[in-house]
Amino acid sequence: MQTTFFARRPLALGAHLLCLSLATLPLISAAQQSAASPAVLPAEATSAGTSKLERVITTGNPLRSADLAQPADVLSGDALILRRGATLGETLDGLPGVGASYFGPNSNRPTIRGLDGDRVRMLSNSGSSVDASSLSFDHAVPLDPLLVEKVEVLRGAAALLYGGNAVGGVVNTLDNRIPRKALGSFGGAAELRLGGASGERNAALLLEGGTGEGRDGLAWHADLSGRRAGDQLTPRFSSVDGSSRHVRNSASDSHGGALGASYVFANGFAGLSLDDYRSEYGVTVEPDIKIKMQRQRLAAAGEWRAGEDKSALLQRLGWQLSRSDYEHKEIEGTGEVGTVFKSRGNDLRLEAEHRAFGPVRGVLGLQWEKSDFSALGEEALVPSSRTQNSAVFLLEQYEAGPLSLSAGARAEAVRVDSDGDAADAAEPKFGAASRREFKPRSFSLSGSYALNSVAPGLSLNLNLNSSERAPMFYELHAKGVHVASGAFERGDANLGLEKARGLDLGLQWKTAGQLLRLNVYQTRFSSYIALDATGETHAEPGAEALPVYAFKSVPALLKGFELEGRWTLPAQWLPGALLNLSAQLDGVRGENRATGEALPRLAPLRATFGLDAQQGAWSGRLEWRLAARQDRVPVLDKPTAGYGIVKLSLARQFMLGSSDALWYLKLDNLTNKLAYSAASVATIRDLSPLAGRSLHTGVQVRF
Repeated sequence: MQTTFFARRPLALGAHLLCLSLATLPLISAAQQSAASPAVLPAEATSAGTSKLERVITTGNPLRSADLAQPADVLSGDALILRRGATLGETLDGLPGVGASYFGPNSNRPTIRGLDGDRVRMLSNSGSSVDASSLSFDHAVPLDPLLVEKVEVLRGAAALLYGGNAVGGVVNTLDNRIPRKALGSFGGAAELRLGGASGERNAALLLEGGTGEGRDGLAWHADLSGRRAGDQLTPRFSSVDGSSRHVRNSASDSHGGALGASYVFANGFAGLSLDDYRSEYGVTVEPDIKIKMQRQRLAAAGEWRAGEDKSALLQRLGWQLSRSDYEHKEIEGTGEVGTVFKSRGNDLRLEAEHRAFGPVRGVLGLQWEKSDFSALGEEALVPSSRTQNSAVFLLEQYEAGPLSLSAGARAEAVRVDSDGDAADAAEPKFGAASRREFKPRSFSLSGSYALNSVAPGLSLNLNLNSSERAPMFYELHAKGVHVASGAFERGDANLGLEKARGLDLGLQWKTAGQLLRLNVYQTRFSSYIALDATGETHAEPGAEALPVYAFKSVPALLKGFELEGRWTLPAQWLPGALLNLSAQLDGVRGENRATGEALPRLAPLRATFGLDAQQGAWSGRLEWRLAARQDRVPVLDKPTAGYGIVKLSLARQFMLGSSDALWYLKLDNLTNKLAYSAASVATIRDLSPLAGRSLHTGVQVRF
């Protein structure tokens, strides 16, 4: 009974927990002052599966503040190694408020607080990453998690710095392909992973070098990776082909590499990188459709700092420039290419930080992006189009004692040009060429206050934001059968700006050995652009009827909460051991304010309980992930059953010659529980359960 109540009232639960936390914190703090302090904070632990939280993050933080008003998580080091999945979405799924738009094991894009697609901004080394992953759920993010050194996740609107398509949050992957600091003469890492529910074989090699740490000169980076996997094994389930124990057509083969170099000097750096990623994978909704995808990206980045001269008006100037060429082909069972998607994009970003005027610091930024998109072939569902976005933003920050305040604004100019139907089109469907222009505006006000007078280590955060997002070209002009997703998709050329107003309230208590963090949030959309089933069907001549999905603008409300805690436990019975207990709970509810109907593809109430142990070179983690039944769904969708999945990991650090090494073993879904993702689009959900019981093992060597 409680599960149902909390699943339907996550914000109410968060508010009750907030009051309870405030009431009990002084008592807990007093008890802690009389207890012995543990050796390591849980937030700093690097044991299996634990999120290693860095003190200062770079994403959404151009002024490098130690404390952010916006909730954020960082994964790096051993914690990232042990959490890595086959995709970025799988890697991040399960962090507070973070899920994945599960379209089989190969196409998992991160979702944040119930928002997906173009509302979650994907960055590569803090720069734009041009691909087609937001266009459709079957389009994979062109990235191998094995090469990522750190992932930063911002939860909640970050439109001020990154545009309206960051209203849900930001995911930034960092890989040091353009070195920003001087490197030693030579070093690197090699990693090999085997096993998993897909029989994965994954390997990566990273090499780096330079003129020496602390010295001006050249620094370089090179990396290679490859991954091959078969069809994913699952518990037995009923599919269109009858009873099955594997997800059909889910095998994949991918490889990639990169070269980068920079000149590093005392007050900055300047560098270039070139990367190439290619992947071929099956699309679960059809037994014989494959996607062959490739992306090349040339990037340049640099930074100049004034150093010790604090009187200079310009304290820091940073720049980023990139060009991406993306292509993917949807290949039918006969070997013929049905549709070819191509996207070429350029982006430029400048940030100028001015000197402090008393307690006030600030940064002025410019951003420009342009992309050319085309979908070629008889089954193309969008016309060729060009999108250009120009923006200017300003962020100012005031810090005085326990109080920190930030305020900013962003102005954009967006232009979307559609070529419409070709002059010789046999079956015109997109209409004439057209142009739409939009002028989104975003504003943000946030603050953080240390409440040490109430309880040591207690702080309160508040974030108010207003954001606007221009509709994407596919939301405006889609019209056609999307074979890979098994649906007929239809856009609306008359869509206007998507407008949202948000509130985020956070409470954090952190002392030696304990961490408690609670966030409650609400985002109110006056015009939320939703892709939802219409109840109609569409049938091409000689083909079966497909469900029609349409982009439409509706008034919407999203609200939810995230609660997490970590505690260091006494372990006198095991000398030298460190035990950490962790727990988290999150929920989101979204509805069409006009009809009361639920928004599609929202994650249910989720809970995770974990126990980490570390003794000497050994570490391990036992984890239990729970998801409630999701029965608050649109009228044309159906409920998704809840589930509980048990995970176990074990790791050992050792020396291989003179090199540091880490061996690890991961057991996933120990009870072989049949589970489905409520965040999956309805056409794929029943065809692709989550992975069954599996064993993963790997080793990483750093030299």
